[in-house]
Amino acid sequence: MSGALHVDVREDRVVATIDRPETRNAIDAGLVAELHELCRLLEDEPRPLVLAGGDGVFVSGADIRQLRERRRDDALRGINSGLFDRLARLPLPTVAAVDGHALGGGAELAYACDFRVATPRTRFGNPEAGLGILAAAGATWRLRDLVGEPLAKEVLLAGRVLDAQECLAAHLVTEVVEPADLLPAAHRLVDRVLRSDLLALRLTKLALRVPAGAHPAFDDVAQAVLFETEEKERRMTAFLERRSRP
Repeated sequence: MSGALHVDVREDRVVATIDRPETRNAIDAGLVAELHELCRLLEDEPRPLVLAGGDGVFVSGADIRQLRERRRDDALRGINSGLFDRLARLPLPTVAAVDGHALGGGAELAYACDFRVATPRTRFGNPEAGLGILAAAGATWRLRDLVGEPLAKEVLLAGRVLDAQECLAAHLVTEVVEPADLLPAAHRLVDRVLRSDLLALRLTKLALRVPAGAHPAFDDVAQAVLFETEEKERRMTAFLERRSRP
């Protein structure tokens, strides 16, 4: 994959870096297409994802020059919301490595990931209302679910920009590290994820997304699938053998 998104496919994970420095990594139609192609890759061959921006900026938002030209039918197509929902539905966990500003669509891109790690210069905000539009690609519900309604309202309605320590206190990010340690921190998080069984991770992600009314039936069926796997037998046997050692 070439263009604004550099993709490094590894044996056990994928690392994707957004690189549009001339626009501070703004999301344009080309980047949307490349991110869809990244999602297709991860749907076909599931792996955890580390998604990063450049040095000092994650994603500054949507490309305002293109956004200004969009009309009703463009909004109804759900250009960004459809992409971010696809990202959120990827089979295995995703980590956004956020250095610098994650604003507007950039913040919503990070909200769609399962985890976010940050640096001291990270800033999250949704200034869409100031541009005469709505944060319509997930912020009105993902941010609320992540940090709670009162803080989400401050960001969405009062223009509050959250710094790194505020994000950490609100559990919007899992860790704040120096910029040089950002990607290593994201990889450490993926390493922790990969200690678990991949099928169990996939079904757990699905369980977290199903409506409340689908529990416990979904959980029981998913557990029935896992109970029949060789990996469950192997892992539980190894656990019992460790416990029995003097």
